Amino acid sequence: MNQLKVTQAVEIICSTGCTAVNAVIRTLEAGKSIEGTEDFNEKEVTALMNELKSIMAVYENKTK
Repeated sequence: MNQLKVTQAVEIICSTGCTAVNAVIRTLEAGKSIEGTEDFNEKEVTALMNELKSIMAVYENKTK
């Protein structure tokens, strides 16, 4: 697994805002790919999705 590739994707996706990040998570959960992840293997997609979920969990806890 290429962690640098995953980290770079996380940074790019997070720069688009919370609504977009949530949409990406839903897309990945549905087993679909998003632009920029076409060459990701299964482990990298899972790592990306888990990282995005962790980040969003922090934001969700701050709004409660």
